[in-house]
Parts: sequence; structure tokens; C-alpha cells
Amino acid sequence: MPLGANKAAIMGVAGVSTADVVLINTLTATSDASLSFTSGIDSTYGEYIFGFYNMGPETANTKFTFQCSIDAGSNYNVAITSTYFRAKHAENDSTATLDYIADHDGAQGTGFHPLAHLINADADRSAAGVLHIFNPSSTTYAKQFFSETHHAGAISGQGYVAVHSFASGYINTTDNIDAVQFKMASGDFDGKIKMWGVK
Repeated sequence: MPLGANKAAIMGVAGVSTADVVLINTLTATSDASLSFTSGIDSTYGEYIFGFYNMGPETANTKFTFQCSIDAGSNYNVAITSTYFRAKHAENDSTATLDYIADHDGAQGTGFHPLAHLINADADRSAAGVLHIFNPSSTTYAKQFFSETHHAGAISGQGYVAVHSFASGYINTTDNIDAVQFKMASGDFDGKIKMWGVK
């Protein structure tokens, strides 16, 4: 992807001169249970990028998650196989680790997949990051994805913790994915999500 396209993705510019990256939609949550992208995901683009901004849960220490649909959003339950790991560092320097999180990966699971976990619900804390899904309209291959998020968590005895999480895997269907939903594992949330198409 050329520099101009990267700049568009990072800064939220609607379209670039090369037409490599196009901002398709922006959804904003204000005490909402979920945000669903039910249009604009088709064969026009080979990659879709979702950017998350200030995802603030109303329930402490919950997960920010996603799932896909092959029936225009009637159901979000496609099988996912994935891996998940994180780096974390506490404010008081008591913890600085890199961990594989076995209970956050998927083995053909059809539930919502975590992108960030143990997000603190304080007013000045939130999560941010990106999710990339490749060739969602393919009717030949499973769909590859990866995500990278950062948030402030809180661990007893350690105070706030900077947590950088990585998830990747494949959405195991040869049907076309035509909708994607995001939600917290528990409770409502605030925040903004942008969706870009990449040619």
C-alpha cells in the first residue's frame, strides 16, 4: 500500500487520489450494545480495514469482540480459528510480560472473537486499534484476518496496565461475508469505528 493510502487509513481521510483506500462508512456508539456494518462489504475491495477509536466500555474488565455474517446480518456465527497474544506493562513496573492467551484463541468457535480484553471502564480509559479482513467476498477460500489493539487495563495490586494485543486467524467459510458486528462481551459501550476498502 503506498504512503498516501497509509496516511488515509491512519488519519481518517475519505478517499485518496490513487483510490487505493476508500473510507466507506463510519459508525458511532453512544451507550450502544453493538455496531454492525451491514452494507458496503462486497467484491469491490480485496481488503477491508476497520479502525477503532476510543472504545469505552460501560462494564469494567470486559472484552471488545467481533463476528461475521454470511446472511446480511441475520446471524453472526461463522466459525473462526485463531491465535491471540499480548504484551503488557504495569504503571508501577511490577509486570512486563509477553503472553499467549489460550482462552482467547479460537478452534472453529462460532462465538464473538476477542480483539482486546480486560478493558478498564474509567472515563479516561479506552481501547483503539485495527482489524483487517481479506477477500471477504471470496466463494473459494476461507477469509484471513488480523488485528492489533491497545488499551488500558487494571490488574489488582498493579494499577493500570498498558496492554497491546494481537489476534489473527481465518474465518472458516467459503460463503461471502457481507456483514461484520462489533460489541463488548458485557454491557454497552461508546466509541467510533471506521471501515475502509482497499483495492
